[in-house]
Amino acid sequence: MIKNMGSVDRVIRIVLGIVLLSLVFVGPQTPWGWIGVVPLLTALVGWCPAYTLFGIKTCKTA
Repeated sequence: MIKNMGSVDRVIRIVLGIVLLSLVFVGPQTPWGWIGVVPLLTALVGWCPAYTLFGIKTCKTA
């Protein structure tokens, strides 16, 4: 797996993942908040399978 996410993209995904996960524990307490695991994991790994599928790359090339 080659990294295909830039640092700004990763930060946005981490924030979005934490916000979505917080919906499980506070607020409306909906199980849909568990979907926040997906952007959180992709941000921590630095690789997004959807980006690979569509040929998108937001990280800088060396």
